[in-house]
Amino acid sequence: MKKTLFAGIAFLLLSFIIPVRTSPVVKETSIYQFKVPGLLGGIIDFSNFKGKKILVVNTASKCGNTPQYDDLEALYKKYKNKLVIVGFPANNFGGQEPGTNSQIAEFCKKNYGVTFPMAAKVSVKGNDMSPIYKYMVATAEKNGFTDPIKWNFTKFLFDENGKFLTVFFNSDRLIPNNPNPKGKEAYEKLLSYLGE
Repeated sequence: MKKTLFAGIAFLLLSFIIPVRTSPVVKETSIYQFKVPGLLGGIIDFSNFKGKKILVVNTASKCGNTPQYDDLEALYKKYKNKLVIVGFPANNFGGQEPGTNSQIAEFCKKNYGVTFPMAAKVSVKGNDMSPIYKYMVATAEKNGFTDPIKWNFTKFLFDENGKFLTVFFNSDRLIPNNPNPKGKEAYEKLLSYLGE
């Protein structure tokens, strides 16, 4: 009896000491349920994007991947009739997005001519992760993508009905004639989703 009691107490104590990684708890069932503040005010309502693919990207202004703004803007301009891109500035990795919303907006416009929707700065990882990122991470993890956000410029793709399709990782530049085989594969995968 004592051994069973001690074993039970030990198990209970260990369950509090050893952290177990779990997916974020979310109650939303669709990307269309989200409305987020825009970078310079207003609201970005994801239900307005029904009928188009949605590419959601966590961005940063002082990152080695920052030139991907050019790639994303080119994609947005070329495929805007079937693809919307929404950028989410985040300072979660290496303090590479320290600016205010207005500073980020000025940087994006001046340096990259960004015209796709940009949300207000959020957290994309950790205890203060924004609700939309909790939803996307949990959805990606249910679809086999373990810990999908590893750095800035991770891209989540949803279809024209709001269904999760895939994750393109931070190093996957979505550009034509990408010399990197993995990046080339990611770009071709995106084009196939776009029906190109």
